[in-house]
Amino acid sequence: MNAVRPVLELNDLDQLLGLVADESCAAALRRAGYTLDGAPALVRERERLAATIDRRWLGWYERALGRYGRGLTPVNGRVCQGCFVTLPTSAAPPPGEGHLHLCESCGRLLYWA
Repeated sequence: MNAVRPVLELNDLDQLLGLVADESCAAALRRAGYTLDGAPALVRERERLAATIDRRWLGWYERALGRYGRGLTPVNGRVCQGCFVTLPTSAAPPPGEGHLHLCESCGRLLYWA
């Protein structure tokens, strides 16, 4: 199974849960007309999705999420957008393929888009 899509979805869910948990963000979302009754459903979906991810990737993701608030960051021009370290050319996936990689500098999962 390709590990990229589930980790991307998990990252999106974690960011949504972070917005809902932050009271000032939640208040702004309510003023904009959003209802926030779906947080328990988001938590259940997160648990279901986490169960489908390889334990190795999930462990690294969870560790970086706890440390930095984001467990996944994109790569732009061979630069980790989490710590801004230039990554070696050998770490890049074949053109046109999404790929997860671990940043050797900060420990975040990297998404090569």
